[in-house]
Amino acid sequence: MYYKPLQRNDSLSHDPFNALVVPRPIGWISTISREGVVNLAPYSYFNAVSNKPPMVLFAPVGPKDSQRNAEAMGDFVVNLVTWDLREKMNATSASVSPEISEPELVGLEMKPSQLVKPPRVAAAAAALECRWVKSVPLETAAGERMAGAIVIGEVVGIHIDDAIIVDGRIDLSARQVISRLGYKDYGVLDTIFSMPSPG
Repeated sequence: MYYKPLQRNDSLSHDPFNALVVPRPIGWISTISREGVVNLAPYSYFNAVSNKPPMVLFAPVGPKDSQRNAEAMGDFVVNLVTWDLREKMNATSASVSPEISEPELVGLEMKPSQLVKPPRVAAAAAALECRWVKSVPLETAAGERMAGAIVIGEVVGIHIDDAIIVDGRIDLSARQVISRLGYKDYGVLDTIFSMPSPG
């Protein structure tokens, strides 16, 4: 089969793209609005893009509160999603109005950040405090403007649960970090192995 993403094949009931670019880490983004409302939403179009300086990106499809708040207030927090938080994470993906705070809606405790305004998820194994750098509108190769954007932030502080620090290194095996697969599927990080670099 040959599939053209912009010309949906009738033989497939769902777009295969999301099921082939896997696993995708989940950026559970907390922001705060000008009015002081805390927003919390998961994004599976998320990743680290640099370590010098440490930078991350998330890519909302269409205008979202997370992007608007990050641009307006200049910061956001990325909270790590683990197995124990999967139901709360999923609940915060619901579409609600900007006046509603997802953490309050789902009963999730938040804690203050150190260097940025948005709070972090208290139970998260780790949280990255980020300063908003820029948002890049998406467009096709033909120059057609799309609804999405890439939101880039510089990591300026990291909260780490002491329980995941073993011999001076991060060990996430016990917390089972979850990732997004295709459709409504998720996976967990449960097997870790090392390979020496050949160079």
